[in-house]
Amino acid sequence: MPDLKRYRAKRIPERTPEPFGEETTAPAPAAGAPHAFVVQQHDARNMHWDLRLEIDGVLVSWAVPKGPSLDPKQKRLAVQTEDHPLEYADFEGIIPSGNYGAGAMIVWDRGIYRTADGRSPVQGLEKGKLDLILNGHKLSGRFALVRTRGENGRSWLLLCKGDRPADAAELVQTEPASVFSGLTVHELREGVSRKTDIERALRRLQVPRRKLDLKALRPMLAGTEDAPFSREGWLFELKYDGVRVLAGRTGDGDVRLYTRTGTDRTTTYPEVARALGHLPVDEFVLDGEVVALDEIGRSSFELLQKRFTQTDPDAVARACAEIPVVLYAFDLLSVSGHDLRDCGLRDRKEILSLFAPRRGQVRFADHVEGDGEALFEAAREHGLEGVVAKKADARYQAGRRSKSWLKLKVPRTAELAIVGYVRGRGSRKALGSLMLAWRRGGELVYAGNAGSGLSERTIEELLPQLESARLERPAFASAPEAPAREQVYVGPELVCEVRYTEVTRAGLLRHPVFLRLCENVDPMACEAPLDRSAIREAAPMASPPEPGLRLTHVDKVFWPIEGYSKGDLLAYYEAAWPWLKPYLRDRPVVLTRYPDGIEGKHFYQKNVPDFTPAWAQREQIEGTDYFICNDLRTLLYVINSGAIPLHVWSARRGELDRPDWLILDLDPKAAPFRHVVEVARHIHRLLDELGAANFVKTSGQDGLHVLVPLGARLEHKDARTLGEVLARAVCAELPEIATIARPRAARGGKVYVDYLQNGRGKLIAAPFSVRPRPHAPVSTPLSWSQVSVRLDPARWTIKTALPRIKRSGDPLSAVLGEPVNVEALLGGLTERLVRAVAE
Repeated sequence: MPDLKRYRAKRIPERTPEPFGEETTAPAPAAGAPHAFVVQQHDARNMHWDLRLEIDGVLVSWAVPKGPSLDPKQKRLAVQTEDHPLEYADFEGIIPSGNYGAGAMIVWDRGIYRTADGRSPVQGLEKGKLDLILNGHKLSGRFALVRTRGENGRSWLLLCKGDRPADAAELVQTEPASVFSGLTVHELREGVSRKTDIERALRRLQVPRRKLDLKALRPMLAGTEDAPFSREGWLFELKYDGVRVLAGRTGDGDVRLYTRTGTDRTTTYPEVARALGHLPVDEFVLDGEVVALDEIGRSSFELLQKRFTQTDPDAVARACAEIPVVLYAFDLLSVSGHDLRDCGLRDRKEILSLFAPRRGQVRFADHVEGDGEALFEAAREHGLEGVVAKKADARYQAGRRSKSWLKLKVPRTAELAIVGYVRGRGSRKALGSLMLAWRRGGELVYAGNAGSGLSERTIEELLPQLESARLERPAFASAPEAPAREQVYVGPELVCEVRYTEVTRAGLLRHPVFLRLCENVDPMACEAPLDRSAIREAAPMASPPEPGLRLTHVDKVFWPIEGYSKGDLLAYYEAAWPWLKPYLRDRPVVLTRYPDGIEGKHFYQKNVPDFTPAWAQREQIEGTDYFICNDLRTLLYVINSGAIPLHVWSARRGELDRPDWLILDLDPKAAPFRHVVEVARHIHRLLDELGAANFVKTSGQDGLHVLVPLGARLEHKDARTLGEVLARAVCAELPEIATIARPRAARGGKVYVDYLQNGRGKLIAAPFSVRPRPHAPVSTPLSWSQVSVRLDPARWTIKTALPRIKRSGDPLSAVLGEPVNVEALLGGLTERLVRAVAE
């Protein structure tokens, strides 16, 4: 079995910068699982390349004197050496003279590998044959390591497999630079630095010396342009489908990555942070995009989603192995303590190109000058996202959207046969979405549903034609299982054109939008994409592209018993917007997301995700980016992400220390609901007697919320004190049924009068917020006349809450109006409390 005894015996820790690592007793990895590999070029006594494979907790190593080749006819000798610790995969530097292996070493390539023959790497090592699929920055494809006779079993052959041409390029000659630092092994050995060239450029440009606060910076944003163009004085870059970051390193070597919202993602992408630490310049701040690349090297947002949702260190480590990412660096804000933001883009990129590698974990994002139309056409042909056009002399406008940068997205459309439809709800009850198919392998294959883009007029025109073509069974392959609402199959007689963003690995359209019906098109002529590598893995959610909102999976059932879908939830919130808007305006919102409905897993979310479009409103508070739903588009974006309830602060941005209301949350738990009603009405009478306005709403669960308007006149601590005095007075007057005891065991079956919901950052379910419970209840404003023994909070749902509000208005709206006289109220409550205690 592999171990590190030979490795440690040859090295003295105090004399070499090489890592020593720890022995591991981890079990052998499963066959087919991804593992790390590294190729290090080593200028020791003899120049050679070291191939190292992660196997059973160590790096099993081979010295390859001539280096790997892409020519299948070239069999390269590979001599197995001692196992190395896993940390060695990141080692690049000088091993001092007098030590074993003295000389310069660079990370020539790095990536992940899998076995191609079903064996685990341990089994392959024992059998003397490793059939490998490498996915590195330079080496990609199928390779084999085969043990030969002699050298006590240490002699192997390394060869490339496949159909590569005999004159395939020798990468060891054509790609000599490190994928970490961009230096060649000779430059590292000679101490060559990029600093001289950088300093020369800084003097030429007369750049001021000024350090930037990386955490406080925000990236420059691009406007949009409808059509590609070519223009002198413009640079054109490929558009990457990833997560925007500002990355930097300080003079003491600390590396940080921040998203466009200021969130620290250094630990999310540790391999990028390590590579940034190897760049041959001490201080810098650069702008770029973290992307995950698919099997043919295109950025895949779906793959990347599996990375940025991981926070646990072990999960991050597994994700690094399974889905490696790279950082495309396309701009430079500062270097060596000099602020470059007022320099032109061409000058900034020229300096960036001096130290950012062309291949590796961090890559210089190249460009073409002037000919944007040619690059756009190339992006279209290769299935890429599009192009970003930038003025060559544009200064860097941090945090601003500028017409000096323009996004040009490649549109994707297709013609598909209509093979059925799914019934909807509400105004779309007759037809919610069209079932679509295209031809693959001589038959029609299901390609997904399109509901967006269908107008009422189109539905009216389509329904008679669809009804006349009804079938009992689907006329296409891969029919989906029937959802809660009925699927109706039809013969493939009609064809429509749809717009979409991409195609999943399952062959389904992502974000399809109906455009029009197509005349005189044969349904069997609707061909599926031939490029199978363009088909990507589906993800549970994705951010809508700018500038508009794209609603996804609207037919997914969120309430299984009732059959309510995400589309029903979106429709409710859209209808509730006129009444909900005043309570959300300028207020931080916290989400609980249920991507698979109320019976699936859910999670709490404060921070705005990195991939959120720029138009979605937000506010950063103490390092956290909160959604601010000041417009319907932002609200629907939030709900489309799977959020069901909306929890809000009692204060608004601009006056975060001063709440708009005081709240008492009446929580029954084991108490009968009639006692909740009795306590609520007692609070109402008490406050009325003291001349203080008061209002009530259902919590959307089992209790009631009583609110008193404060109009941002008090600080939170004073509001909480006022709430406590009110709660104590009520409990003193109703000791048999009300309590302020927080532990359930101490409540004795009484209604808990919770005043602790008052405070900075404390949350309540917003009025008109839906709750993730059976029947989809809504936190509904009530008039006090409705608070009686006949009140049933479960009556108010996404189907019943709004009709009464539309007829009679919102009885809670005045809570945002004139505040109570706090001094008079506090005096009256104190007097009542003293009297109640005395009695």
